[in-house]
Amino acid sequence: MRALLALPTLFLAQPAFAHHPMGGQVPGSFATGLLSGLGHPIIGLDHLAFLLAAGLLAAPRARALLLPLAFILASVAGTVLHLFSIDLPGGEIAVALSVLALGLLLFRPTALSDGAFAVLLALAGLFHGYAFGESIVGAETTPLLSYFAGLAIIQYALTACTALVWQRLDLARPVFMQRVAGAATGLVGIAFLAGNIAA
Repeated sequence: MRALLALPTLFLAQPAFAHHPMGGQVPGSFATGLLSGLGHPIIGLDHLAFLLAAGLLAAPRARALLLPLAFILASVAGTVLHLFSIDLPGGEIAVALSVLALGLLLFRPTALSDGAFAVLLALAGLFHGYAFGESIVGAETTPLLSYFAGLAIIQYALTACTALVWQRLDLARPVFMQRVAGAATGLVGIAFLAGNIAA
């Protein structure tokens, strides 16, 4: 159990450039921009945990495959804000809090309308996207566009596939499994929140 609790801190201990697919270098071509966009949400444990949790929470809803678009569009907008040097204060802390919030929603389900859930996803998306923007500040137009394409594709693929897989799994104890997922997501959120407060 101690090893499980310590796992998120291993990711926090990595150098800052490890959070970016190109090792901190600004993408300089269509290919590197695309790879950066595809890789960024995967190698950032906080972003990945959020996307998987969003897919799980969307799964039982009728608009399961549409709701993630609120996060994706907002994340692109957040990245654009960063590129235009428009500050979103407390960005990394807000990202960690968003992960923790979805973990709590998974662990102890709360009745949220589709509209409220979409607003939550969009608000989180702004801050996640703002964090993504750090890796592409200064990039030319072509890698920027391919970065956005890769970012949108991978985020939608992760959330939609998670929702579809969850819908099709014949689970004997779905509530228990959801709580396990919620606890794991919450631990990631707490670890990143603690790391950012301590930084």
